[in-house]
Amino acid sequence: MLQENRAVTAQINLYYDLDAPAAGGPRPLLLALHGYGASKRQIMREAQQMAPEGFAVAALQGFHQHIKQPFERGVPLRFAFGWQTNFKAEESIALHHQFILDVIAQLTGEGVADPARIFLLGFSQTCALNFRFAFTHPNILRGVIGMCGGIPGDWATSELYQSTDAPIFYLHGTQDEFYPPEQIAANAEKLRARARDVTVRAYDAGHDFTDPMRLDVCEWLRGLV
Repeated sequence: MLQENRAVTAQINLYYDLDAPAAGGPRPLLLALHGYGASKRQIMREAQQMAPEGFAVAALQGFHQHIKQPFERGVPLRFAFGWQTNFKAEESIALHHQFILDVIAQLTGEGVADPARIFLLGFSQTCALNFRFAFTHPNILRGVIGMCGGIPGDWATSELYQSTDAPIFYLHGTQDEFYPPEQIAANAEKLRARARDVTVRAYDAGHDFTDPMRLDVCEWLRGLV
């Protein structure tokens, strides 16, 4: 008799990179999560350009790994990572939440991060995942940055989401083929139902980071610390 989806429990390592000042006491912390098909190295490079001076930056890597095919002949295969699939998505969501909570606990416990000044940044796939975290744990974050992404699909039906005082900075490109401006505008109105402070900003860009975005994120973070 066929028995499907039996399971055993396994322990895995979840990886992140840290860039923090060598001294000076607990710092504001920017937790940065990459989009689908990227890595912690990629989002660390971006986050370092957005974090104001004196911040600690932690770049978290997705736990679903795959091989990324080269775009040009002669370029070696690279590993890439994602955060969620549609197979038992609730397990990936729980792992994403626990990953963030454990990194925060580790870095505050080590005296690296100030627990009152923790910021969460997500691009593309992790934008909605991070909003899900922020509104499920409404008293942990000082601010949330969502770039070129959506909101949770169960926003209107889940009973987990609570109101938060953490400011939201929601950035998007006017030429984004995945998240067009009209969708961002609708998402922003839904976020405002549970967030006190939602700032939306559009850029002449596609589904990507741009220098004006980086500069505005840096200025927004500086204003909150």
